[in-house]
Amino acid sequence: MKLFACLAVLLLFPALLVAENPDVSVNPGDPAPEFEAVDADGRVWKSSDHFGKRIVVVYFYPADMTTGCTKQACSFRDTFQELQDSGATVVGISGDSIRNHQLFRKVHSLNFRLLADEDGSIARAFGVPTREGGEISSLVDGVEETLVRGMTASRWTFIVGKDGRVIHKNTKVDAAEDGRIVLETIRQLATVAE
Repeated sequence: MKLFACLAVLLLFPALLVAENPDVSVNPGDPAPEFEAVDADGRVWKSSDHFGKRIVVVYFYPADMTTGCTKQACSFRDTFQELQDSGATVVGISGDSIRNHQLFRKVHSLNFRLLADEDGSIARAFGVPTREGGEISSLVDGVEETLVRGMTASRWTFIVGKDGRVIHKNTKVDAAEDGRIVLETIRQLATVAE
């Protein structure tokens, strides 16, 4: 009886994931999904203002102020100028609130836009798996802050070309190296296009 109950749960669990993550797959060559989101300064960021005009790196990450996500954000911070020089802009997206993004940006001197996707709608539009949110505590300027996020996205990175189409998708991101890998990828793609 216990075995039957365990099997029933295992069979039901994938169905729950599918219900939470509709069968969407955005791949290289596909148009990037259009979206709007609010950044850490409370300003609306519209993909239509960027897609089709320049290269846009859209990276999804699980949570502000966590170890892997901090390494990833810092890798983009440290390569940001070179990415800009290559004609690219960067946006990081997670289920964190605007306030969480403000703290994350401040603590790590982040120099690119962080967008709030608390309901996971942007992640799901890109086919990024999501799960329920959570919270962490972090010390910021000597004050214990509790950061609550609406959902948790998987760590996936997309590069959207100047034509508004996805030119690269990475679902197995090395957090600490993501900025460098994206920069190398953009440079390689530019060389192939010449």
